[in-house]
Amino acid sequence: MHTVSGGEVAGILVAVFWAILVSFLAVALARLAQTLRATTKLVADVTDQAVPLLADASTAVRSAQTQIERVDAIASDVQEVTSNASALSTTVASTFGGPLVKVAAFGYGVRRALGGRKEDAPEGTRRNVIVGRTVPGARRDKRTRGKKD
Repeated sequence: MHTVSGGEVAGILVAVFWAILVSFLAVALARLAQTLRATTKLVADVTDQAVPLLADASTAVRSAQTQIERVDAIASDVQEVTSNASALSTTVASTFGGPLVKVAAFGYGVRRALGGRKEDAPEGTRRNVIVGRTVPGARRDKRTRGKKD
């Protein structure tokens, strides 16, 4: 019989160890390949779904930009109309305001001059105009009484 030497036993152990190591590496590589295939499929599916979504998002952004441009145009038109209305208001006020006040004052003066003063009206009912407001005759008389004394 043949006796097995220590070197041969060591060689067999190393060969078995390498066989086990290669088997584990083969299993790990097979699982890694499976994971890579699943990842590739997932990326392809995401790409297939993302491209239409990006196109829709791009369309929505373009539409929003168009709407913003319209709103900006409307806002500038409103601003222009507002400034025109303000200028028109100022022009109307300066053109008609002064003359209308003068015509009203003239009309009031003419009525007072033509109407005269009624003699039968009691003294206490007369009113005077002082800076845009009326003061009853009784109050006016109280102020002037002190000056007469």
